Amino acid sequence: MIQMADIREWRTRAVLDSGGHKIGTLESVYVDTSTDEPAMATVRIGLPTRHRLAFVPLEGATAGPGYVRVAHDRSRVKHSPAIGTDDVLPAEDEEAVFRHYGLPYQPGAGGERRLARR
Repeated sequence: MIQMADIREWRTRAVLDSGGHKIGTLESVYVDTSTDEPAMATVRIGLPTRHRLAFVPLEGATAGPGYVRVAHDRSRVKHSPAIGTDDVLPAEDEEAVFRHYGLPYQPGAGGERRLARR
């Protein structure tokens, strides 16, 4: 299980895909609101003048000196739902992030968000 304290230290580290190829830089961490455990991260990708933040699941992620390796390939992450560097993921777009990675999506009983930025 990934500990929140550990993940805070991962910010600004290089994010590598399952094959060791660089995807981008870890920007922020999102927790699952039902468990308060780290669930997703955003990765800063794109051209220097046109960055965006792509979502990637943290399940199976490992950390090394100066990098975080995720369990998905670079192409899948780069084509995942993304937001602008100053934007927030709209609640109605959460399901698309989960669906992109083949993960089940279930909002809270009262329709609460599944992801919260930490």
